Amino acid sequence: MAYGKVFSASQSTSSQPASSTGDTGATAPPAKEKIVIPTRIERGPTDILMALSATVGFDPTAPHYKYHDDPYLIPTSNANKKTYALAQEAGRKAAHWIRQENAKLFRHMEADPPVQAFVPTMVYNEESQVETTDLQQLIDSVEVKDAILVYNLLKKNGIEVGDELKQQLLELLCFYNHEDTLPEQFIEERWFRQGTVGRERQRKTWKDFELAEELFHGLESKRSEHYCAMIRGMARFFQVEKAWALYQETVEKGIELDTNTFNSLLHIASFLKESYDKRWDLVCEVMTTMKQQGLRPNLGTLNGILQTVTTIGGYNHPRTYALKTLAEFKQLGIEPSLASWYYMLVIFCRERGPVSHVLHDIMNEIEGKEFTIQDPKDTFFFVTAMDVCRNHLHDKELAKRVNQLLHQGENYNLIGDSYKESIYYRHYFALLATTEPLDSFLETYHLLVPNVYIPEPSVMEDILRSVEMNTAIEHVPLLWSHMVQFDHTGRENLVSLLLHIMVTNQPSAEEPKHAELVQRFANIAWDMWNRMEERAAAPRATTTTGMPGPMLGDVLLLCARAGDYEKATAVFTKLSKEQNSIVGEPRIDGLREFVNLCVANRTPSVALQCLQYCSENGYPESVDIGRHIFNSFTLDQTQVSKIRSLVGAEAVKPKQNAAGSE
Repeated sequence: MAYGKVFSASQSTSSQPASSTGDTGATAPPAKEKIVIPTRIERGPTDILMALSATVGFDPTAPHYKYHDDPYLIPTSNANKKTYALAQEAGRKAAHWIRQENAKLFRHMEADPPVQAFVPTMVYNEESQVETTDLQQLIDSVEVKDAILVYNLLKKNGIEVGDELKQQLLELLCFYNHEDTLPEQFIEERWFRQGTVGRERQRKTWKDFELAEELFHGLESKRSEHYCAMIRGMARFFQVEKAWALYQETVEKGIELDTNTFNSLLHIASFLKESYDKRWDLVCEVMTTMKQQGLRPNLGTLNGILQTVTTIGGYNHPRTYALKTLAEFKQLGIEPSLASWYYMLVIFCRERGPVSHVLHDIMNEIEGKEFTIQDPKDTFFFVTAMDVCRNHLHDKELAKRVNQLLHQGENYNLIGDSYKESIYYRHYFALLATTEPLDSFLETYHLLVPNVYIPEPSVMEDILRSVEMNTAIEHVPLLWSHMVQFDHTGRENLVSLLLHIMVTNQPSAEEPKHAELVQRFANIAWDMWNRMEERAAAPRATTTTGMPGPMLGDVLLLCARAGDYEKATAVFTKLSKEQNSIVGEPRIDGLREFVNLCVANRTPSVALQCLQYCSENGYPESVDIGRHIFNSFTLDQTQVSKIRSLVGAEAVKPKQNAAGSE
């Protein structure tokens, strides 16, 4: 206590200025500290986890957390990524099904207060006793099929359903088109199937004459919200004729609609009118009606107009319409989203149109910003921007800027789905592989492969050609191991290209880093041959020929260079015995190298078999090979006679006689 009093006294004395009266013994009383209680911040269920994750950062060299941390369970191909993730989610689905089918066994309380997701859902059938509260609960939980069943049961039992509840049911049916949606908890199925679903929706899928239309036509007095729900639902699922007819009905009756309903009409303008001029006239008509009803456009209006402009042909008119639209919405204070910029790329950077650098202007506008999802088409921007960088502009620096924007903050959430992610990195890697120095490209390659991205065969071909162009043969063993992991060994064009690189770029024994490559190349070639043979011998194989002749010749050459007589002999034996079923002929370099290997191993009989093969297949170099065999071995008369019969007497002349004749 004494030390505490001395410390507090000295602290207060030193912190307060001396009195102006000169009384140094008196001190001012300490000021009272004011406690400020901060305003409560609403936190989400995963905010703490996200904060912890931010302290660690993203590690692209580690597999995604959804895969088991086991070398045998980490996928190394695109097919395995999808299979492993969906298999794990299938286990969760099975658990949900067991809980649902055996609800009586799971009456214990997992949490207090109870978590609704842990509770088995109610099962309804034609004998169920239901109330309007059941219908309300099903609408709130987005159980579309059960909501339809319960509504029909209420109607059958004569229970009145209020207008407000009917409106909620109508909106549910129109938004989901009478189908149950995939639960949000099954994120992997959403991730792997969204790309295909998005491409299938450009056709009419609206279910005609179902409960939604029955509810709508059964209303005695149709109000604005009823028309809005029907028009937006029909437009969403491309029942464009009925949607436009309902819109015309509202115009005749003087019923005002909301902004989002007009936006849905703008999105289907290209389906309503065939000619380009009429499509733009329709856009102007819809916008005029909105103005007359006193509605203010929003971001959906901007994107609806731009989507229609993308369907207008030509070069000048679409660009003029798009720039005019952006300028007017900028005056209204409406900021474009990534979907808006996506539409601008589609309008300006057409495949057979003039080159446009609009992406540079877009990046100058949005670079360094963080985005959230505001439009479903927001997820199309990054993949389209990278496509423009590769195929339209061939600009690697711009591609790096786009990639940096993608990894800014939480922007990676807007990559879309697995399909878009794969296409994005395909363009990015293909562009870097053809424009970047190889060493710089390989830094990106090792950073992202295989945990973030697995190159498709076309990208792997670009990488191999870059290795060939730079004569960087030291990377060949690693690329072959990756081809094995990525299931690319069945691609004949890739295997042939890799063989070509190894054959035409013979490692130099003088360079230390290339000293072991000769043997490693031979091992790779032998592995290729074994895999082709296994594939040809498989029960479902469509062909039994295995490798084509030129590829077999390359394998023979690489094995012979490494001095592996047994493997080289096995390859040549296949060439010799199955030459009638092998497509194509091997190059002479492999056969000549094999003869040299036979000379080194003192096997003249095998060398003569190779000579016979060359002679029968009409190689012009057969005479030189026969002369080489004659001069390299001590042959008996039978063997000499065989050389003479195969390639002529010129090949068996003694060296001194040949010199004298010259």
